[in-house]
Amino acid sequence: MTQQVPSTEPELAGVRNFRDVGGLPTTDGRRVRHGVLFRSGHLAHATEDDAAFLASLGLHTIFDFRNAADQKLEGPDVELPGVRNVNLPLSDPADGAEFWKMVRDGDLDQLRGILSDGKGAARMIASYRSIVMERTAEHSQVLRALVEESVPALMHCAAGKDRAGISIAVTLLALGVEREAIVADYLESNAKHRRYKVRRNGSADTAYTPEIMELLSPLFDARAEYLHAAFETIEETWGGVDTYLERGLGLTPASRDALRERLLD
Repeated sequence: MTQQVPSTEPELAGVRNFRDVGGLPTTDGRRVRHGVLFRSGHLAHATEDDAAFLASLGLHTIFDFRNAADQKLEGPDVELPGVRNVNLPLSDPADGAEFWKMVRDGDLDQLRGILSDGKGAARMIASYRSIVMERTAEHSQVLRALVEESVPALMHCAAGKDRAGISIAVTLLALGVEREAIVADYLESNAKHRRYKVRRNGSADTAYTPEIMELLSPLFDARAEYLHAAFETIEETWGGVDTYLERGLGLTPASRDALRERLLD
């Protein structure tokens, strides 16, 4: 099994799930360069020290995949001097707004109805498939930007797990990173200190009952089956990664080579 290059992870007080994806191995023996591609949860609650650290990375572009409902709930990203912020919502502005209100309110009967008996995991799998199928324009824009100038880059959504996770995975596929290494990086979002902090309404004794947490676990877990569903969608729809990148995302072989030179050692 391929060993990843260990990296030092900073302790950020207000930003969850931050990491450098540098060191991941490609199928032809190269590695993703450190310091050029980062991922995280949202930056809305970054402290002054967090912002100073992020500013020290020399970021060119931050890709924020949250929608308007996310930004209303969490707030806008902190402003970092000299950094370009690009908002590319990877879910519809109203998508899930009522659902997440239900989650925060802890409406147990409704949560049982939509999440029990495997329905929560099925919802996540359907979401991953949908993002791959329906957001080719956004993923194309991200890859083109990386080819042209937008590095170092940070990609994030709310938790840094799903929308950012897919976008990072697509970028790593374009770089030729080993599939098992892509999945391993994705699963790192399960670490307790990385997981999204959901703010819930209701009293403390009802907000986090074991049953509610069990119902919600498919939503907050990074599960290999979710990312595999995205990969399967690529195979089923385009017949393979190369065709997906070229025909689905418009990434020419020359652009792909340029991307690899920019992001790989």
